[in-house]
Amino acid sequence: MRVLITGAAGFLGSHLCDRFLADGHSVIGLDNFLTGNPDNIAHLVGHDRFEFVRHNISTYTYVAGPLDGVLHFASPASPVDYLEYPIATLKVGALGTHNALGLALAKNARFFLASTSEVYGDPLEHPQTESYWGNVNPIGPRGVYDEAKRFAEAMTMAYHRFHGMDTRIVRIFNTYGPRMRPNDGRVVSNFIVQALSDQPLTIYGDGSQTRSFCYVADEIEGIYRLFMAGDNNPTNIGNPNEFTVRQLAELIIEVTGTNSTIVERELPVDDPKVRQPDIRKAREMLGWEPTVSLREGVTRTIEYFRSILAREAVPARA
Repeated sequence: MRVLITGAAGFLGSHLCDRFLADGHSVIGLDNFLTGNPDNIAHLVGHDRFEFVRHNISTYTYVAGPLDGVLHFASPASPVDYLEYPIATLKVGALGTHNALGLALAKNARFFLASTSEVYGDPLEHPQTESYWGNVNPIGPRGVYDEAKRFAEAMTMAYHRFHGMDTRIVRIFNTYGPRMRPNDGRVVSNFIVQALSDQPLTIYGDGSQTRSFCYVADEIEGIYRLFMAGDNNPTNIGNPNEFTVRQLAELIIEVTGTNSTIVERELPVDDPKVRQPDIRKAREMLGWEPTVSLREGVTRTIEYFRSILAREAVPARA
């Protein structure tokens, strides 16, 4: 197949490029580097089945030649990013999704939307099933991301129903692993960088809020299977094992061997108190479930951050 992946230089987008290329497909990667990192796809430069286009999907987009799939992963995805770029986040969820859908329609290609567990907001249902409509504050600071993704889902389903397009929607839960940015504001990267720097680990509230952390290799495998063999309705892809934020902090302190302590800060507005996917649909439809434990995944991620922090610490030659 020949597929277009928007947000190709991002954390998940770059791993997804690798996954498609590994199976022999051709990939056009598209990114404007608003939050994506060129280093994430540097290893693909010169690959005979990879082409990169620097472009903003929220503007008019043209791609020459046939496409079998359009996978829309472009968007700021961490609180630090979408609070810094609120308008761009709304635009890529609305205009970017519209452009990507239009391109898929013109090419008669399958369309795949990267949505998020944030469509569930601060959930009143636990764990969260795909049938749950969510509890989202549309005018809160996080609403720019939550509602952008909810609108993107609505538009994807509209194209499916009106045009008969073959579409997929994945609701991605907390994912971590190599190629995360040290300063991206996600809890795993925050804790690891703080621990490796012997700084206090900052938790918000008392750390009793829960998250379900999926290692990136597991997440990408679920996404890939969903693209290949899923249905048109949303599908949760995430790790159903639930941990408190404090448990995560204590694990990272243990694995890194740091002298860091834990400090508490005020809980951000609309921060979800619980987050846990119900993945029965993915298990039954795709034969997928995560295999990497939190301890194993965190250990791998710590080694990645050790290497990039060590490189950043090396002074440049004159």
